[in-house]
Amino acid sequence: MSYKSEIDDVAVDKAVRQVQEGKTAPFEVVVRRYERPLRAWLAVQAPPGIDVEEIAQRAFVTAYGRISDYSVGTDFGAWLFTIARYQLKTETTRLRRIADYHARYELNLLELEQEKRLDEPPEHQVMRLDHLKTCMESLGEHVRRFVTWRYDECIPLDVMAERSGRSVAAVKKQLWKVRRKLHDCIESKMTAQGSLS
Repeated sequence: MSYKSEIDDVAVDKAVRQVQEGKTAPFEVVVRRYERPLRAWLAVQAPPGIDVEEIAQRAFVTAYGRISDYSVGTDFGAWLFTIARYQLKTETTRLRRIADYHARYELNLLELEQEKRLDEPPEHQVMRLDHLKTCMESLGEHVRRFVTWRYDECIPLDVMAERSGRSVAAVKKQLWKVRRKLHDCIESKMTAQGSLS
């Protein structure tokens, strides 16, 4: 992607020199020169879930804070994009760690729930299945089809997305909402029957 700018390297170096001398306003020249190409580059490089605007902002703030490290006359764009690359790597690592934590946490919750269910009397399992049927019938047909596709027909998420005209992320969210709704419906019916302690 190539973005033309009326601000050339000479103007950038002049602005950087002024910022290094203690003025703040000239940094706006730097931002105006690199804002669009930096955001475009980040949009291409960033994995899903990364806020490109936030990373670009961090890169500019970091560059401003470390402006004394920059040698005027070298390639400011390359220096700024290197900062942005490290900001992007840091954010990607942070999000991966959060996702790993949540995956482990959710797995632990699932194991606890399974243990709890194994301790339940068999008649509770039968009641849960009956309630599941009732709760499924309360769903609209357009919502029920997602459950049918995924759990009866074992259709992959990408195929479900194509069939429904939605993104894979939207399909995942829809399935999560349906599961949550069914879970709440079943638990409510179990509680109403006095089946849960």
